[in-house]
Amino acid sequence: MNKTLTTLAAVLVTASAFALHAEAEVLKVGEAAPAFTLTGADGKEHNLSDFKGKYVVLEWTNFGCPFVKKFYSNGDMQALQAKYTGKEVIWLSICSSAPGKQGHCNQEAAAKTVADHEAAATAYLMDEDGTVGKSYGAKTTPHIFIVGPDQNLVYQGAIDSIRSTNAADISKAENYISKTLDTAMAGGAVDPATTPAYGCGVKY
Repeated sequence: MNKTLTTLAAVLVTASAFALHAEAEVLKVGEAAPAFTLTGADGKEHNLSDFKGKYVVLEWTNFGCPFVKKFYSNGDMQALQAKYTGKEVIWLSICSSAPGKQGHCNQEAAAKTVADHEAAATAYLMDEDGTVGKSYGAKTTPHIFIVGPDQNLVYQGAIDSIRSTNAADISKAENYISKTLDTAMAGGAVDPATTPAYGCGVKY
C-alpha cells in the first residue's frame, strides 16, 4: 500500500471512530432523561424532576436562527405550545447559546424576547454553559426532545418532516411533536421515535 493510500485509510478509520463515538453519545429513546435545574426568564428555577407524571417537551431554541423564526413568525410554534400546555403538557424552551453567541441574552432580555414573540411555553430556560444541551446531545435549533411521565425519553429529533426555513412548508409537513404527544397520550407506540434534527447549530 503506497503512502497516499495508507494516509487515506488512517483518515477513514479515524473518521469512522469519531462517528461511532458521536453516535454513542446521543441520548437514546427509552433512556432516562438527564436531570437538570435551570433558571428561567421568569427568574425562577425549573427542575425537570418537578414535572414527573407529565409529558414534557424540551425545545432547543435561538430566536436569531432562521429555522426558529420559521415557526415563530406566523404564530405556529406559539399555537402548538398553547394547544399542548392546555392539555397539561409542560413545554420548556431552552437556549444553550453561550455568552457572546447568537441567541444569548440575560434574564431581563430573555423575558422581553419571550414577551415580544408572545411565546406560550411553560418556561424559557437559559443554559449559558451548555451543560444541559450537551447532556441531551442537542445539536440544532430547533431540536426537540419529549420526556414521558416516567421521565424517560419518548422522542427526539426534528420538529417536522420538511427541512426548510420557509414558513409556508409548515402546513404541508408532518409535525412530530403533535404526532408523538397525541399517540403517546392515547397509549399508542410512537413511530418514528427518532428523526434527524435540522436547523442552525446550537451556539455552544
